[in-house]
Amino acid sequence: MGSANVAVKKNPLSSIEVSGPIPAHLARSVIEETLRSAILDGRLPCGTAIRQEALADLFGVSRMPVREALRQLESQGLLQVVQYKGAVVAPLLQDDSLETYALRFLLEAQALRLSLPLLDEEDFQAASKCIDALEVETDYGKIGTLNRLFHQALYGKAPNKKLLTLVKAGLVEEERFLRFNLEQMGLGTLCQDDHRALLRHAHARDIEGCIHELELHLQRGVNAIIRYLESQKPKQP
Repeated sequence: MGSANVAVKKNPLSSIEVSGPIPAHLARSVIEETLRSAILDGRLPCGTAIRQEALADLFGVSRMPVREALRQLESQGLLQVVQYKGAVVAPLLQDDSLETYALRFLLEAQALRLSLPLLDEEDFQAASKCIDALEVETDYGKIGTLNRLFHQALYGKAPNKKLLTLVKAGLVEEERFLRFNLEQMGLGTLCQDDHRALLRHAHARDIEGCIHELELHLQRGVNAIIRYLESQKPKQP
């Protein structure tokens, strides 16, 4: 007597590996960073439901640090709370993504104004090393991370910590889209002319020139979003 084929639903968390027990005081940050990496590199795709109980079992912790980690990821735009589903991985682009880029420019321009006078040679070297690495890196996930670290090297001395938190959230959102966009375009290495121009103006303490380059740089991101949205529209018969 033959047995019927039964489709086995894949556990969305099966791609996540946890090595050893996690100290209680590190549980929230470990869960947050692990999930963030899995979302950014595509192991947890858009629409994936994230169950608190399953996460608690996976990491061997109570639900409290799980809830805290999920709240952090929601505040960063990586998760959404959906009725009847709970936390799910957010869409790659939100309806307000273009508005988000306009807001990012305002926030990052202000971060540059505050940070630039306080930067030292160590900060400039860190930014330069990111550019050097970006010019040879072909792993899309690492490209996204290096891009974020480059910008953070220039903004990081801004004394307004609330501003830096908002700026980082925007960079994390871009990190995810950049990875996806590069993969879809099938690119290898990425041209670093924009980043080198930004760093050149920053090193010269030319705040207005740096902000102008930032505006041009972010406009390329806007153009990429517009192209992506156009590609998602149903084709006319």
